[in-house]
Amino acid sequence: MPARVQTEDFDLSTEVAALRANNPKVGAIVAFVGTVRDLNDGAAVAEMELEHYPGMTEQALEAIIAEAHARWDFIDALVIHRVGPLKPMDQIVLVVVTSKHRGEAFSACEFIMDYLKTAAPFWKKEQTPQGARWVDARVTDDEAMARWKIEPGNTGVKK
Repeated sequence: MPARVQTEDFDLSTEVAALRANNPKVGAIVAFVGTVRDLNDGAAVAEMELEHYPGMTEQALEAIIAEAHARWDFIDALVIHRVGPLKPMDQIVLVVVTSKHRGEAFSACEFIMDYLKTAAPFWKKEQTPQGARWVDARVTDDEAMARWKIEPGNTGVKK
């Protein structure tokens, strides 16, 4: 179950094809692609820069995938998260889950994405007309984690 952190963009079709290659057991593929918005918290966003802690971030992504696998019976998962400067409409994150049936794939993909928003060690800084600002965690992200029965700040992922 791979996880990658990279500056380069990714191609959804290529990544999905590689994840499901030569596996006739795959009956469902669910993918999520997150992109940079041009507006956040009422301000125009000209650029977002994502920073991470190399080594620790990849380990956290692998732990998130492992936690999802402990909860759902899926075949494979992939997480690609970009870092560095990104412009509106650029792709930020890709989560793909393959499984025998759609239910496991949908649930695992949503869980991984919710977990990423709260537990993965990434820091986001936006460039706005008012200047640079760090992006704080959202209450809605903590609420999403609560439905998975994981308390905010107590994710179990070693940071």
